[in-house]
Amino acid sequence: MPETPHPGNTERLHRYWDRHAHTYDREMAFFERVLFGDGRAWVCTQATGNVLEVAIGTGRNLAYYPDTVTLTGIDLSPAMLDIARQRAQDLGRTVDLHVGDAQALDLPDASFDTVVCTLSLCAVPDVHRALAEMKRVLRPGGRLLLLDHVAGSPWHVRAAQRLLETITIRIGGEHLRRRPLLQAQTEGFTIERQERYKLGIVERLVARKPPTFVTLSSDTTATANDPTDTTARPSA
Repeated sequence: MPETPHPGNTERLHRYWDRHAHTYDREMAFFERVLFGDGRAWVCTQATGNVLEVAIGTGRNLAYYPDTVTLTGIDLSPAMLDIARQRAQDLGRTVDLHVGDAQALDLPDASFDTVVCTLSLCAVPDVHRALAEMKRVLRPGGRLLLLDHVAGSPWHVRAAQRLLETITIRIGGEHLRRRPLLQAQTEGFTIERQERYKLGIVERLVARKPPTFVTLSSDTTATANDPTDTTARPSA
């Protein structure tokens, strides 16, 4: 497990999102109409198996998951989770909800088939740590599904975002110019699909944690998680 993130940053964000929990849905409804379109559905309908949603918030994604998935959600804000819990009940959706920090997931290694994170990496203090944690809890070959606002393509859009960040980072820790795609690549994910739109401000992607490979001999390599290969053994 990684070191625990600075408690001051975590507690500040905890308080911020608790205060904004009851206005979040109304605020996000506007941005989703203007910017994100079908982004939540695009991400969540691709989830399979045992699914973890990091920073589930008020549960705005819940309606889009297939009925076949087993869903766990974590969020830093208990107030947001209270709303998500009520939303799940209204939808008849079973979901295991916990207070948790994206930067230090209190979950076992290699325990999920899919990890989802939408519109949240922009506000995580250490995005590299968060992605490393998502990779840790994914099974070999598991998928990471992301949606976020990122640095725009035109220079004048990035300039405006930089100006806005002088306010958004100070108030809510929200970064407008991050690129989760590049950071996921740094963590070793394989990018399978990537789309940008709205002047490049919105990015959604599918990435995969590489399978675990073990060397059986000097000229033979097998995939440790391949159920059809009876000779493969997990690496130490």
